[in-house]
Amino acid sequence: MLAYIARRIVYVIPIVISVALVCFLLVHITPGDPLVAVLPADASQELAAQLRAAYGFDRPLPVQFGLWLLRALHGDLGNSIATGRPVLAEVMRAVGNTVTLAIAAAIIGFTMGILLGLIAGYFRETWIDKLATSFAIAGVSVPHYWLGMVLVIIFSVELNWLPAVGAGPGGSAAWAWDWDHLKYLVLPAITTSVIPMGIVTRTVRALTGDILSQDFVEALRAKGLHETGVFRHVIKNAAPTALAVMGLQLGYMLGGSILIETVFSWPGSGFLLNSAIFQRDLPLLQGTILVLALFFVFLNLLVDIAQAAIDPRIKRG
Repeated sequence: MLAYIARRIVYVIPIVISVALVCFLLVHITPGDPLVAVLPADASQELAAQLRAAYGFDRPLPVQFGLWLLRALHGDLGNSIATGRPVLAEVMRAVGNTVTLAIAAAIIGFTMGILLGLIAGYFRETWIDKLATSFAIAGVSVPHYWLGMVLVIIFSVELNWLPAVGAGPGGSAAWAWDWDHLKYLVLPAITTSVIPMGIVTRTVRALTGDILSQDFVEALRAKGLHETGVFRHVIKNAAPTALAVMGLQLGYMLGGSILIETVFSWPGSGFLLNSAIFQRDLPLLQGTILVLALFFVFLNLLVDIAQAAIDPRIKRG
């Protein structure tokens, strides 16, 4: 197992370097001058040249990438052009809020997805299966930003049960585990959970139906094994694939949803990324994309290790 983990870590290194290169190049191929956000309209050429040199934009791209990567390895992602604050502090504050939202959405989406998938798989081709499958299809088909606006209209505007925007009282971005803050999490978490719920439901349903149709299940039942024991075997065989799918979905949620976080003004990484794009804040844009991409890469690494721990065949392969 240790050798398998070591191999997976070695495989991650070139992926991380490639991700860093892509993150760096993506924001440099877009048109426009990133210093427009801080330069006054009547700025002189000398001032523009000084700022360009201060941010390192006057150097060749390979040199810029090397210096940026070296600083990133030491935890320095530069300073925001728009605010002047350290990028890492801005990103980690936003990522913390996104992680809170992603965990809440994952609990809702994965629990409902597994439950509906198992029910649909055990009762295939019945009205129960069709009902659960309808929920799954609706979950992946309905635009989540539209669903978010509908939930705001119903529960915030009409019923006045839950707040519509923000992450805390008075527009605060600081998080605390109390009802005053949790009620701000309910609507965005439900909205974010809908697509993962549908995908997990469809996956678990297909896995459950396939496993139940295999010969070893019939053999277990013929030997008189109780249905609870059969259920445990189904879970064990379906777990690796289901875990991989849930890991990918959690990665997408940790990546932040620009649309959902914008609809609810949730101060997460997606909202920060949206602000950086409109402000042409290159250091903040690079840092946000890099941190989110690394989250995704290392989450996949953890999923690979968990799969190998559950299914020894993966480790031997």
